[in-house]
Amino acid sequence: MAGLARSIAAAALLLWMTTLGLAADRVVIVLDASGSMWAQIDGKPKLEIARESLRTVLQSVPADKEIGFMAYGHREKGSCEDIELIVPPQAGSAAAVSTAADSLKFIGKTPLTSAVRLAAEALKYTEDKATVILITDGLETCKGDPCALGKELRAAGVDFTVNVVGFGLTADEGKQVACLADNTGGKYIQASDEKALQDALVETIAAAPAPAPEPAPAPQPAAAPEKPEFNFMPAVVLAEGGDPVTDGNSWEIHKAKSDGTRGDYVATEYGAYKGNLEPGDYLIVARLGEAGTEQKLTVEAGQVYEPLLTLNAGTLIIHPRPSEGADVADGAAVVIASPGVEMPATYYGDTKVVLPAGDQKVTVRIGQGEVTETIPLTAGKVVDKDIVVGVGHVVANAYYTAGGDKADGSGIGFKVFKAKKKIDGTRQEVAYAYGPASKFDLPPDDYVLTATVDLAVVEQPFSVKAGEHQEVKIAINAGVLAITAPGASKIEIFDAKKDINGNRKSLGYAFDEKYQAALPAGDYAVVSEKLDNSSKESKVTIKAGERAELTVQ
Repeated sequence: MAGLARSIAAAALLLWMTTLGLAADRVVIVLDASGSMWAQIDGKPKLEIARESLRTVLQSVPADKEIGFMAYGHREKGSCEDIELIVPPQAGSAAAVSTAADSLKFIGKTPLTSAVRLAAEALKYTEDKATVILITDGLETCKGDPCALGKELRAAGVDFTVNVVGFGLTADEGKQVACLADNTGGKYIQASDEKALQDALVETIAAAPAPAPEPAPAPQPAAAPEKPEFNFMPAVVLAEGGDPVTDGNSWEIHKAKSDGTRGDYVATEYGAYKGNLEPGDYLIVARLGEAGTEQKLTVEAGQVYEPLLTLNAGTLIIHPRPSEGADVADGAAVVIASPGVEMPATYYGDTKVVLPAGDQKVTVRIGQGEVTETIPLTAGKVVDKDIVVGVGHVVANAYYTAGGDKADGSGIGFKVFKAKKKIDGTRQEVAYAYGPASKFDLPPDDYVLTATVDLAVVEQPFSVKAGEHQEVKIAINAGVLAITAPGASKIEIFDAKKDINGNRKSLGYAFDEKYQAALPAGDYAVVSEKLDNSSKESKVTIKAGERAELTVQ
């Protein structure tokens, strides 16, 4: 299912980018980087699905397509002002957008209305044809009105469109942001509908027009005095004496204040950059992965500058494995705490990242297993390392009887506890999951698995060894009771046997004329109540592995 979710997300993004490529000259992608993007689809955070899908789709975007990238909620918790245009709209920015998305921290709120407004302004929507793509998994949380904004931007824009992608939104939630697209003549696409996304993708590709003919070449300008094409050609290396980095790196250019600190933002560029700077004092910031460095530069008219910046960084490659010799766990979380970094970066599966030189604290989590290692990293070097967490893989299933039918309906849940009891007699809960074939990755130890199927609860001990795959089958010794009580407002199931005080234990109820549940084998009393307070009672015996149907008149 995780693969399917990634395919759907990639197809959806390709659809949006293809559609916008036909309808607009310049585009800004606005990505929801709020804390809700940590929610998972089939065991994988939505933020990782979005990152991977962006990376896949952007590889096929023409180099001359002008794309910008904006995010919100990626720097501050609880702030409605946390919106940033990370990559200005420009040609050849696909790799820059992917790099920017990969570096986001997903922690904040959802000021999507303000973000779309700022993206429109960055595109000069009142002067030029422009399109904004909003990718969000949540609704506005900063009191903005997306519907009103859509009407305002449409009225003021030359040819302005917003396309909204509801990533994991329900149909009702989607209606609350779809108006932003509707009011600008754009599209609202719900990423959770696989068939609609695939049909739209085929239709869009098939309908793509042939590229426009190239314009006639402009007349050659009159010869001008020869001058340098560029006056600013920076280079960055991982370590002194190393080869320059030309891919995946970024250049952040600021004006420099008199005290040497950062002043006004000028631009962000990427890769092997060459450009021109006006005379003045600047602060040049070079970044690659999690490493960065800065250098002050004074530019004078007529001079050419080729500053060399040294990141003092190395490359760390981590292969997280559940056990010795096992395949890499794609869903493993790799948390890297670099020296001096307050918020550690988290990656998933095979991880390759550039980090500052020094001791790197690396924590790998697979299921309930976790291991931490400190890895020394030298500038200019590559450390390629397997980290083995040491877990066993368990699949849990409940059966009505040993060797009988498997419970595969709703109302199935499993909890894993440490087998050893605490001093107060209770056990420590380790993990839980719902549904048949529930999966757990657990460190070696003795455990107790509790299976709940409706009203039947059974526990079973089991042990885990690293690298071992096993299915834990629990026989719940239960049957299914299907009750029909015409005209009833409530149906309630009791133990047939009364306690010493003459009371019977209530096991379950439903406010309906029908009620079905799994019950341990035994005798029960069923009471149906009507709105006039009248009631009827019937007795029933449940046999393990069998279905009983009861009508209470």
